[in-house]
Amino acid sequence: MSKLVEVQVENKIGYICMNRPDKLNALSGELMDEVISALDQHAKNPEVRVIIISGAGKAFCAGGDIQSMQQHTSVIETAKWMENGSELTKKILNLDKYVVAAVHGYAAGAGFSLALACDFVVANQDAKFALSFTNIGLIPDLGLVKALTERVSAPLAKEWISSGKVVGAKEAQALGLINQLAEGDVVDAAVNFAKFIVDGPMVANHYVKYLVNHANNLQADEAIMQENTMQTILLQSEDHKEGVAAFFEKRKPEFKGI
Repeated sequence: MSKLVEVQVENKIGYICMNRPDKLNALSGELMDEVISALDQHAKNPEVRVIIISGAGKAFCAGGDIQSMQQHTSVIETAKWMENGSELTKKILNLDKYVVAAVHGYAAGAGFSLALACDFVVANQDAKFALSFTNIGLIPDLGLVKALTERVSAPLAKEWISSGKVVGAKEAQALGLINQLAEGDVVDAAVNFAKFIVDGPMVANHYVKYLVNHANNLQADEAIMQENTMQTILLQSEDHKEGVAAFFEKRKPEFKGI
């Protein structure tokens, strides 16, 4: 792993820090590849219960690296670039583990996409989420249109996208785009926020992530069938047995993730 990302594991939390501060962590092809690799690394590590993504320097992520994009000389090269970026979003959405975005400064363009792809967003009070695509004649990508319209109304999404809206952290929280406003270091705040995940049942959280992420794509009967299947499995799990024992013994459960 190169210096484009900093990766570490501590106290059951996997950290991924994008480290291109001179470019405000703009998503070059190399940076996207390394974030995907780091996600895979944490996904395979049984010690990691939750992943926190952050950015070094003055911003979380300024979006796609325009300079890199300008180097494409054919539709095929551009298509490969877009597929690579989309793979990052899909990786986060399909990961078994929860991912928390720790946002400070700007999450602009594809940086906004990256933040909303995560399961939770913790943001500094001065953080800004910018839909800057229209300023360069483009549309949102990396899954942002779907992620945004799942959170705000269609007329509001269209207005924001076509006007290049910059959403402040307080407005974003009021509209349900972020989970928590932070004072001080945003990564520390994300760690505190993620405590319920670290202490919680990993398998149940995995199923919750899957069910919620797919809820809009399922008919009621399909959703209920999936819930029943997953609950049947969980009712036989060690985590459930531990939770029941802790309930009767009036103590905090110690989930093992099995």
